[in-house]
Amino acid sequence: MLQHKNTDFETRTLDAVCVNNSELTHKWYHNIKYMVVGILFGIVFVKSEVVSWFRIQEMFRLQSFHMYGIIGSAVLVGMISVWLIKKFNIKTIYGERIEFHPKTFNQGQIYGGLLFGLGWAITGACPGPLFAQIGTGATVIAVTLLSAIAGTWVYGLIRDRLPH
Repeated sequence: MLQHKNTDFETRTLDAVCVNNSELTHKWYHNIKYMVVGILFGIVFVKSEVVSWFRIQEMFRLQSFHMYGIIGSAVLVGMISVWLIKKFNIKTIYGERIEFHPKTFNQGQIYGGLLFGLGWAITGACPGPLFAQIGTGATVIAVTLLSAIAGTWVYGLIRDRLPH
């Protein structure tokens, strides 16, 4: 059986990893702005109750529109943002061009989405708000964080054998 070796670009486009990595290098303190934005994002998560296990359970039981409204708003903002970036050829804050590459649908996305949703429903946490949940004192979520890290590690091990 002839096995094709993917180039780095081809391999990275199979993942959700960004293929627009910056070519610039910065000193360590340039990352402080990301920490500040992350803290502010965590505060927004807490205040909007996105990190609430009860809100997440309400969503999966179809008892409340709250989470669907937040997710729908995020999707809408994302769609408008991508449209604006493409229409006006907006560059990064460092002047680098932003490129969008087409992604093809594959069967693995169905299985991955089902596993993701199942884990989200069972634990009441998705990867985005995990740190905010831990920051609010829900330290039991550390188990979910470790499970997410373990799942990512296992995916990296078996990635080549999965349907991409």
